[in-house]
Amino acid sequence: MSFLDHIKKLFAGQKDSDPEETDLEWAEDDGIDPFNPFPEPVAIEITDVIDLHTIHPQDVKRVVEEYLEQVHQAGFPSVRIIHGKGIGVQREIVRTVLARSSFVDSWTDAPPDAGGLGATIVRLLD
Repeated sequence: MSFLDHIKKLFAGQKDSDPEETDLEWAEDDGIDPFNPFPEPVAIEITDVIDLHTIHPQDVKRVVEEYLEQVHQAGFPSVRIIHGKGIGVQREIVRTVLARSSFVDSWTDAPPDAGGLGATIVRLLD
């Protein structure tokens, strides 16, 4: 049974015809590992803005480090990192990474129309 058929049955309130079939068997039948549905890395376009609102707090440091590496390699002269206003924890993490980066020239709060205290503008070295 395909994933789509399984979902259609769930929404229709139908039970699977085979009571022995587990919820994970439909994924195995399609060749999908239910514990690792995306075994290959997903390529995301690198732009001059990154929004950290969707990044888990424990991953922010690593994501910002990798983002800076990528934008530096791509030759961006400056970028905007959106970390949110909150109580300043994310901003502090971002700025700690910026201070340790060898290819960051400077940074400042974004202007009000670009996020203000909720974003940081970063100038990169050539």
